[in-house]
Amino acid sequence: MKNKVLGLGLGLAVVMSGSAVAAEGLDLAKASGCLACHAVEKKVVGPAWQDVAAKYKGDAAARDVLVSKVKAGGKGNWNEVTGGVPMPPYSPRVADADIEKLVDFILAL
Repeated sequence: MKNKVLGLGLGLAVVMSGSAVAAEGLDLAKASGCLACHAVEKKVVGPAWQDVAAKYKGDAAARDVLVSKVKAGGKGNWNEVTGGVPMPPYSPRVADADIEKLVDFILAL
C-alpha cells in the first residue's frame, strides 16, 4: 500500500511539473512575441508548434538548428504553411537563454 501511495504521489508530481513547464513555456512565448505568429495546435502565420515538434522528432541536431533559426530568422522550411512569409530574427531582442527554453518547450510537445 505504501508503494502505491508513493507511486501515485510521484505520478502527480510529474504531471504537475509537466504542466508547470508548459505554462512557463507559454508565458515566455507570450512575453517574447512568439504568439503573434505561432500557436501550439494550429497554424497562425507560422506553423503550429506541435507540427514543428513532429517534424524534428528524433533529429539529434534539431535543437541547435531551431535555436539558430529563432535567433537569426529564416524562410523556406515551411513555405507550404507560411506562403513564403519569413520568420524575423529574435536575437538580440530575446535573450539567447530564453530562445533555448522556447525551443526546448516546442520540441517537448
